[in-house]
Amino acid sequence: MPARSRLILPLSVAGLAVLAFLAWQANRAPAPAAASGGGGGGGAAVVVEVAEVRTMALAEEALAVGTLRSNEAVVLRPEVSGRISAIRFEEGQMVRRGVPMVELDAAIQRAELQQARAALALAEADARRTEDLFQRRFVSGSARDEAVSRLQVARAALELATARLARMSLLAPFDGIAGIRQVSVGEYVKDGEALVNLEDISVLKVDFRLPETLLPRLQPGQALEVLSDAVPGEVFAASVQAIDPLVDAQGRAVLVRARLDNAAGQLRPGMFARVRLILAERPAVTVIPEEALVSTAGDVQLVYRVDDGRARQVAVRTGLRRDGMVEVLDGLTAGERVVSAGQLKLRDGAPVRVAAGG
Repeated sequence: MPARSRLILPLSVAGLAVLAFLAWQANRAPAPAAASGGGGGGGAAVVVEVAEVRTMALAEEALAVGTLRSNEAVVLRPEVSGRISAIRFEEGQMVRRGVPMVELDAAIQRAELQQARAALALAEADARRTEDLFQRRFVSGSARDEAVSRLQVARAALELATARLARMSLLAPFDGIAGIRQVSVGEYVKDGEALVNLEDISVLKVDFRLPETLLPRLQPGQALEVLSDAVPGEVFAASVQAIDPLVDAQGRAVLVRARLDNAAGQLRPGMFARVRLILAERPAVTVIPEEALVSTAGDVQLVYRVDDGRARQVAVRTGLRRDGMVEVLDGLTAGERVVSAGQLKLRDGAPVRVAAGG
């Protein structure tokens, strides 16, 4: 019995060693080929989403930001000093061209005008009498010339008095909306002092800058769209009015001015505006979703095209990008399918399976 016990212990140890060796060999065995996610052979197919290469109309455009300005704008300032005798407009209301807006006390100027008229009447009568006497040879030619000269001086004095009186009344130079006045009736104002602003906002101008590289493609009359954060969701049609001949040497940009209709009064001068200038309309452009692109070293862009159940790497050359779509200039044709999701698991030639609904 003791001899048998001495044999059992070595045999047990040997058996455990054999089992440990077999387990170690099993762990060293390579994984089955079917466990590999990529590869070109008979591996398991990778589930992906695909998108069809299609054509669509695409506008070639330039984006910029600008500022809205009044079609016409002026700050009324008196040319002479004086006391305000009347204010004939309501703030924020429409004012017609030629209507008096502010009047200064013109009592002295009216008196000077009456004096000039009386002097002119006297000079005219004197000139007639002198001419009559000259015709009858009672006065010399020099006397007649002096009378004519006095008449001309009197006429000039009347024109001067009329102009001085007119300067005491500030008229609206165009149809527009009156701003907030800075003065009151009875206030004494100096020449050049700001009284009120007048803005014509029935039509607005929008000034914006574009890179100098676009200058050959700009021309008056081009269509553009204007958007403002103050009126979300609204798109206002405009057209290029003028292009500044001078390019800004600091920013290498050219100033462009466009006009847009604002009859509804939704926009106001001074507002920030986003501008979309349409440079060209392209009716049939080959496009794919942006998420289908795979960037690589050296800025080379690839896509995975699905051919007969396998993913094939294709180098593409891209162009415009718009609303999540990117133009493909070379490498794909309409109707082909590209992988739009799941590219990270793919290699060239890997089998793929399109996800349900993909």
